[in-house]
Amino acid sequence: MTRRAAFYLRVSTADGQTVANQRRHLDEVAQRLGWTVVSIFADEGVSGTKGRDRRPGLDALMKAVARGQVDVVAAWSVDRLGRSLPDLVALLGELQARGVDLFLHQQALDTATPSGRMLFQMLGVFAEFERAMIVARVKAGLQRTTKRLGRPPLADEKAEAIRRLLRDGAGVRETARKVGAGTATVARLKRTMGSPQEAALAS
Repeated sequence: MTRRAAFYLRVSTADGQTVANQRRHLDEVAQRLGWTVVSIFADEGVSGTKGRDRRPGLDALMKAVARGQVDVVAAWSVDRLGRSLPDLVALLGELQARGVDLFLHQQALDTATPSGRMLFQMLGVFAEFERAMIVARVKAGLQRTTKRLGRPPLADEKAEAIRRLLRDGAGVRETARKVGAGTATVARLKRTMGSPQEAALAS
């Protein structure tokens, strides 16, 4: 049975490629493998970092895949499909779920073959590793931010001045104003002044 192929062609403004060159290579592959080319989708002058929502050609391709109109998707190179590994693996997963194979000319990848399927699985492993690394970096960044945003320790001299004023009968606001501390800090210290620890410090 002849396989129905769809080409996806993409060039940005700076990579020196042309969709004509990409199509010529893929036409040769289709002729050699006996494919029937049913559709050609292209995004010209669009960066590979753009998502599907900003690449009408790619969006139209995936809609054709969803409608069951394609058996194999062919692209000149993996970076024509995208430059984000998680996005690429998600696209490959959608193709696989629909029973559609992927052919990448430059990488000699064909998911219809055992070696192509193995490479696809490896891409999935690398994508999972990248996601884990991103999560780890986010957590580390949050921890650093939390430390920076935490309450700075109160200097011993200032704490003792606050206690002394409070023992002399000064109010929380007056003490805060005289020492140059926040009222919440003064109030917190005042609450501890009746504790056994504070009594020991005052003796």
